[in-house]
Amino acid sequence: MQANGTAISEPPAANIPKRSAWKTFLRYKWLYLLMVPGILYYIVYQYVPMFGLVIAFKKYNLMKGMWGSEWVGFENFRVIFNSPDFPLLIKNTVLISFYRIVFNMLPDVMLALILNEIRAQWFKRIVQTITYGPYFLSWIIVYGLVFSFFAPGAGLITTWFRDMGWGQIDVLTNSDYFRSLIITTDIWKSTGYGAIIYLAALSTINNELYEAAVVDGAGRWRQLWHITLPGIREVFILLLILRIGHIMDAGFEQIYIFLNARVYDVGDILDTWIFRRGIEQMEFSVPAAMGVFKSVIGLVLVLGANKLSKKVGGSGIW
Repeated sequence: MQANGTAISEPPAANIPKRSAWKTFLRYKWLYLLMVPGILYYIVYQYVPMFGLVIAFKKYNLMKGMWGSEWVGFENFRVIFNSPDFPLLIKNTVLISFYRIVFNMLPDVMLALILNEIRAQWFKRIVQTITYGPYFLSWIIVYGLVFSFFAPGAGLITTWFRDMGWGQIDVLTNSDYFRSLIITTDIWKSTGYGAIIYLAALSTINNELYEAAVVDGAGRWRQLWHITLPGIREVFILLLILRIGHIMDAGFEQIYIFLNARVYDVGDILDTWIFRRGIEQMEFSVPAAMGVFKSVIGLVLVLGANKLSKKVGGSGIW
C-alpha cells in the first residue's frame, strides 16, 4: 500500500523465478555429501541383501547357488505353516515381545522423570552412570552374572537358600520363571539407555510452561500430568510404534543365550528356530521363508500402529 492509498499489485506466482534443482544441489552440496555414507550403508547392508529373499521361494542348494537352485514357489511357506512347532513359536514370540513392551517402556519413563526432578547434578550424574552402565555389557556377561547367582546347586543365592533350610530353587531351568527372568534382566540392562532418550525429550520442554503453572498454583503432580507427560508423549508413541514393528523379533541374542532344553516350551521363538534350522542344520530355504513372513507381519504392524497413532492424536512416524 502506497502513501496515496493506491494498492501495489504483487507479481503473479507464475512470474516468480524458481531455483533449479541443480542450483539447489550446488547450494547445499556439503549437506548432500554428508548424506552419502548413510545412503551407502543402507544400500549395501539393507537393500542389496534383499535379493537374497529369492531363496525363500527356492529349494536352495549351496553347490547350485541362489539362481541355479530349483524354484518351489510357496512350498517353503507351507512347510512353516504346517509345522507342529509353528503355533508354539508364534505364541512365545508374541508373548515375550508383548511383555517387553508393557514392562520395559514404563521403567524408562519413570527413571527419566525421577532424574529430571533431581536438582543435585553430581548425584544425577552418578545415578545415570550406574543405570546406564549395564547397557554396555554383552548378554554373555549378563548371563554369566545370572548364572553365578542362580546356578542349580552352586549359585550364590541357590546355595544360600539351601544353607538356610528353605529348600532348592530352580530359576534357570524352570519354565515357570524363564519369561520373568528374561524381562527382568532386560529391564536391568536397558532401562538406563531408554531413560536417556526421554531425558532428551524432557529437555526440549519450555521452562516458561512450568513458570506459568506455578503462577496458576499448580503443584508438582499437576505439572507432571499437564506439562511433562504431554511433552514426552510423541517420543513415547514413536518408540512404541518401533517396538510394535519388532514384535516378531523378541530379542534373539538374549533368548538364545538363556535358552536351554528344559524351557523350550516357553522360550523357543521364531529367531531361535530359524538359527537352529538355518545354521545348525544348514537348511536355508525354510528359515528364509520364515524371515519373509516376519518382515511382512512387522511391516503390517508398523503401518497399522502408525495409522492408529494419527487417529488418536499422535504424529506417528511419517
